Amino acid sequence: MSPYPTHPPGRDAAGPLDGVRVVELAGIGPGPFAAMLLADLGADVVRVDRPGRTPLGGEPAHDLTNRNKRSVVVDLKSPEGPPAVRALAARADILVEGYRPGVAERLGVGPEECMAGNPALVYGRMTGWGQEGPLAPLAGHDIGYIATAGALSMIGAPDGRPVFPVNLLGDYAGGSLYLTTGVLAALLTARATGRGQVVDAAIVDGTAHLTALFWGMLAEGAWRDARGHNLLDGGCPYYGVYETSDGGWMAVGALEPHFYEVYVSLLGLDAGDLPDRADPRNWPELRAEFTARFKTATRARWTTVFEGTDACVAPVLSLREAAGHEHLTARGTYTEAYGVTQPAPAPRFSDTPGALRLPPALPGAHTPDVARDWDVPELLKDHS
Repeated sequence: MSPYPTHPPGRDAAGPLDGVRVVELAGIGPGPFAAMLLADLGADVVRVDRPGRTPLGGEPAHDLTNRNKRSVVVDLKSPEGPPAVRALAARADILVEGYRPGVAERLGVGPEECMAGNPALVYGRMTGWGQEGPLAPLAGHDIGYIATAGALSMIGAPDGRPVFPVNLLGDYAGGSLYLTTGVLAALLTARATGRGQVVDAAIVDGTAHLTALFWGMLAEGAWRDARGHNLLDGGCPYYGVYETSDGGWMAVGALEPHFYEVYVSLLGLDAGDLPDRADPRNWPELRAEFTARFKTATRARWTTVFEGTDACVAPVLSLREAAGHEHLTARGTYTEAYGVTQPAPAPRFSDTPGALRLPPALPGAHTPDVARDWDVPELLKDHS
């Protein structure tokens, strides 16, 4: 049974952020995902949606990044809109917005306006380029941010094009995770001092920060600033992916010598007959050997061979396959909630686990409840 059951409002599994109030000004990408992380861990997240369709269209009921949230609809371009958001901010611990620099100020809900009524407010700003710098006012998306930060150049074959890892690396790793870390760190300070602050989370900054290890390796000459020639970027033959006879793929990560010995043995090769793996000049020959071996059997067969061993080899699974994997099923990594298979909250807490309390919030569905719970009657005014 999943360790992450669903709980209706009034649930007993509160989560470590129970009691923390968050205002999310509706946007796309990393901002909503960051707010979802806070909501999964128990925060009361109120998403301020705009009138009309959602920014990217689609069906709101299937937007899992809006799970565990409540939604109100406010037209920030109406006279009543900005005061309503400021009233929410006055009762919140954290506010998250993802507008271009200056937009929130022009709408009357910038840091100065919101913190005037709540000096302890943590004001989180999620952008691609940051709040300042030559590119700050320009549009952009994940792919451009990770390209500029140097990360995209590292991914892909040496003789092919750079491969972008959907929007996981920029939007969510370099963006959402850094915004979440930043606002929670600032919340600790606010609770100790009574002073809030602005958190400027830029995807280019976070993505660059993620490359810290490789800058150290560059400095000591252990990393080439060229794609597909290094230990962790696909250049190394015992850290990569190999195609099987049925068109499937196996992922190999046999870095340590003792794991490598197990891997080679199970692959049906004699380590004594193979060239020295420590010499990169031998990597093409090793890659050819491994490629040929994996082509002799199906993905299912190789999975059976390596399963339960320390060879550090795993099948490359699709999303649906991953949800059915024995290990992930045992841990409840994926769960069924409100009719949709989805990732369970992470990380895990021994005393205050996160929970899937609410389905994705439909725009405006919780306006009366939030107006009552947060004591913000301004939400009930006509914002059309």
